Amino acid sequence: MYKYNDFDEAFVRERVSQFRAQVERRVDGSLTEDEFKPLRLMNGLYLQLHAYMLRVAIPYGTLNSAQMRQLAWIAERWDKGYGHFTTRQNIQYNWPKLQDVPDMLEALADVGMHAIQTSGNTIRNVTADHFAGAAADEIADPRPVAELLRQWSTDHPEFQFLPRKFKIAVTGSPNDRAVTKAHDIGLRMVRNAAGEPGFEVIVGGGLGRTPMVGKVIREFLPLADLLPYCEAIVSVYNLLGRRDNKYKARIKITVAENGLEKIRDLVDARFEQIRPQFSGFDQELLAEIEQSFAPPAFRNAPLDKYDIARSQNPGFRSWTDTNLFEHRAPGYAIVSVSLKAHGATPGDATSDQMRVLADLAERFGHDELRISHEQNVILPHVHKSDLPEVYEALREAGLATANIGLISDIIACPGMDYCALATARSIPVAQEIATRFDELKLEHEIGPLKIKISGCINACGHHHVGHIGILGLDRAGVENYQITLGGDGTETATIGERAGPGFAYDEIVPAIERLIEAYLDIREDASETFLETYRRLGAEPFKAALYPEKEKANAA
Repeated sequence: MYKYNDFDEAFVRERVSQFRAQVERRVDGSLTEDEFKPLRLMNGLYLQLHAYMLRVAIPYGTLNSAQMRQLAWIAERWDKGYGHFTTRQNIQYNWPKLQDVPDMLEALADVGMHAIQTSGNTIRNVTADHFAGAAADEIADPRPVAELLRQWSTDHPEFQFLPRKFKIAVTGSPNDRAVTKAHDIGLRMVRNAAGEPGFEVIVGGGLGRTPMVGKVIREFLPLADLLPYCEAIVSVYNLLGRRDNKYKARIKITVAENGLEKIRDLVDARFEQIRPQFSGFDQELLAEIEQSFAPPAFRNAPLDKYDIARSQNPGFRSWTDTNLFEHRAPGYAIVSVSLKAHGATPGDATSDQMRVLADLAERFGHDELRISHEQNVILPHVHKSDLPEVYEALREAGLATANIGLISDIIACPGMDYCALATARSIPVAQEIATRFDELKLEHEIGPLKIKISGCINACGHHHVGHIGILGLDRAGVENYQITLGGDGTETATIGERAGPGFAYDEIVPAIERLIEAYLDIREDASETFLETYRRLGAEPFKAALYPEKEKANAA
């Protein structure tokens, strides 16, 4: 993985020093909150409902054991002993004291981490496929490209005050695990007719109050053109994007209002103008970066222990059935560690749990961890012979829940428990759904199903692309939950359809239960997933289950 060079180190230390002085001025009253706000946002510091919140960048979701241990120590030293992993592959600390934040940033810098551009109208943390460098279906590891984009975008003088925030996601696989079509720029690695790798470039995706699936602006972009082409896109958006209305300022609105063809023409013209300025230095830099992402030294070992454990330990077998994914190296597996124990807060990990994950990565995982946009932690390179020992350590730490991809593996934003923008609670709804279906012992029978919950229209919980999406709103001071159906965040991305009127807080879990009962009744067989059933039959049988009173009235 990439490690800071001297320039990176000096840059981050200077930013910490600057922010320390700014915090001191805020504390002594020299700066008002309004004056301080743009300064803190440049350093990932938000003011939430109850306290400040520090959002730490984990570029393209990649960590080593030393960094994970440092995150654990920071949570213990300056927060309440836990951190919250987000859909942006970041970690958030929800309870820091303002005067402690510079020390937290200094501690992050000690292990090559920072909080720069995790907020503000700039290019945010670049995200990537959480199986990058390990997945069997991957064309190439996309993280060198993600790191190139990170270095290019960090403190880019032209792009620090864009019309609105800007998000880039990249995947090296034809199977999209990075939700690229819901980003301002999505980069999906493909091969051309000659077999050469390049990128399908997608623009104008996004969720929030105006959800849109991104549009393909280039079907194939050679790797050598990637950086100048991305710069051309952001440059055109910076000039053309609206600044009169923040709700219409994202590039998705710019594309919708101007049309894809006009945007493509402007981007192509800008690309031809700036392309000579790069003169190959970006490719030289990329070549240097790629050396940091060489595959680990995979080993050969017999699989007897793995096979015996699967045959003799039902808990281990269940966990391997749901939480392992195919690795490109023989004998290895990708391990998804669930941060969604039934009844737990999705995405939260205690300091002790973070240390366990760091230890396992160091001992069994070639010192690599990943944070997924689904708020789980990945051990990308584990030999199957080590899995029984890994499982036991996870089980003792409360991290061995066998539910990846199932109904209790719910994405949920912090909602009204923390967020100043939220209009409803998200976390308790997620907890109650997970607990209820654990009680019913149905989630393995239900099979793959993605529920995503947002506590407001900003859609940080990605509810629009959930197979079942839940959006919490305020209706005259009362929480009301809308349900969307049929969303999809993969390469076949679809925005979910609103089912109908919302449900009160005490009605939402029974409504989901009726929905699932209907699915189990109408699916063709146990192999047909919820999304497949929805696409085959449409919304009507699910709406009938959600609103039985309406069906009775229609029948009468």
